[in-house]
Amino acid sequence: MKLLLLILVLQVTTSGAVSLPSNASPEENAMALAKRYLASFYDLKIDDVKATKIKVHGNIMENKLQEMQQFLGLKVTGKLDDSTLNMMRTPRCGVPDVHDFRTFPQRPVWKKRVITYRINNYTPDMRREDVDSVIQKAFQVWSNVTPLRFRRINIGEADIMIRFAFGAHGDFNPFDGKGGILAHAFGPGPDIGGDTHFDEAEIWTKTYKGTNLFLVAVHELGHSLGLDHSKDPKAIMFPTYSYVNTNSFHLSTDDIRGIQSLYGGPEKYHPSPGLDNTESVTCDPNLSFDAITTVDDKIFYFKDRFFWWKLPESPKSNARLISSLWPTLPSGIQAAYEIGNKNEVFLFKDDKYWLIRNLIPQSNYPKSIHSLGFPDFVQKIDAAVFNPLFNKTYFFVDNQYWRYDETRQIMDPSYPKLITRNFLGIGPKIDAVYYYNRQYYFFQGSNQLEYDVLHNRVTKIRELGC
Repeated sequence: MKLLLLILVLQVTTSGAVSLPSNASPEENAMALAKRYLASFYDLKIDDVKATKIKVHGNIMENKLQEMQQFLGLKVTGKLDDSTLNMMRTPRCGVPDVHDFRTFPQRPVWKKRVITYRINNYTPDMRREDVDSVIQKAFQVWSNVTPLRFRRINIGEADIMIRFAFGAHGDFNPFDGKGGILAHAFGPGPDIGGDTHFDEAEIWTKTYKGTNLFLVAVHELGHSLGLDHSKDPKAIMFPTYSYVNTNSFHLSTDDIRGIQSLYGGPEKYHPSPGLDNTESVTCDPNLSFDAITTVDDKIFYFKDRFFWWKLPESPKSNARLISSLWPTLPSGIQAAYEIGNKNEVFLFKDDKYWLIRNLIPQSNYPKSIHSLGFPDFVQKIDAAVFNPLFNKTYFFVDNQYWRYDETRQIMDPSYPKLITRNFLGIGPKIDAVYYYNRQYYFFQGSNQLEYDVLHNRVTKIRELGC
């Protein structure tokens, strides 16, 4: 496999060596760019294009241009027109769109389900923890739709070695500076197989500025898992780079079909023995929740990496990974609440919060909880609930609570107050709470307490368990 990979990159490198004359005309520059591009990505053999064979030269170029135009969804003219040149100048992945892998009877895949990765070095453009988080989330995109699991190691040789590098960096496939090729990766296999390299000449970011590392990493890791480029412009495996909102990012149908053709779909997860799609989400007496909220006509229960959803009057529940619905959100959500008339859900973890509108994470999040008016000593929220009767949100922290005016977007004065003093029968601390049908439902350990909002009293106590 290593020999095959090296032959491939050597073919790309040597066949793409087209020099640009210093006094060349715009037409000559365009032709040189086209030869280099087609050699790199469409298997054009420069040595076969002889200047003395004008007709053969023209036919070879026309055929390769048509092949490129068809693959990338351009108008198939066989001419070096403006749209074709613009596509050639668009930043992209360094893996060819057509290559010798297609001649093999089987595409390379990993033969195991747990794959290790290691981040060899870091770009100075981003904080190390941000790079770690972005790469982890990029792997998670693929684990969400396959039975594969990815484990990071910090020493030794991993299956997938990740590095940032300038120019020539030892794999016979040098980077070309800012713009152009952003990154490349090698298909599954030993040694260099699976490895992913990012061009350090780019400005790497976690936003729309520069080049978004998450989007490029998801693409390149697709190659590391055995995917070729896609002809679907909506697919993350399309060869060229374009920014999309990472908070609402999801794999296309083509991406999912491709990766599942190699590895199959995700294994079904059962959160605990006795808790599945036919039993109540609150059936386990040892189960506690991190956060609970209504979402439209459903109730979402959060626990670690998972959430369950159910209809209020139904005992049946469905379990899913949080990342399967919102790939860019963290696990371990600690508080949540919904403003139903706006289709908005707010999710909290530590000192940050995210806004979900119509089930789509919004840009410019997460934000600091201190922007809501919390003092610096508050570093996380235990629970939160919105009361539509008063248009107020209640935040519970340890044995106290704050009240937030959603109309004025400001904390009400004279808070915090003790939970036990103003929510009779509740506290001193709570795990989770949600509002439904003019009732609060508080969760404390193994107890669920139904609380009448208007009469300010507990009306029912239920112990979790069947």
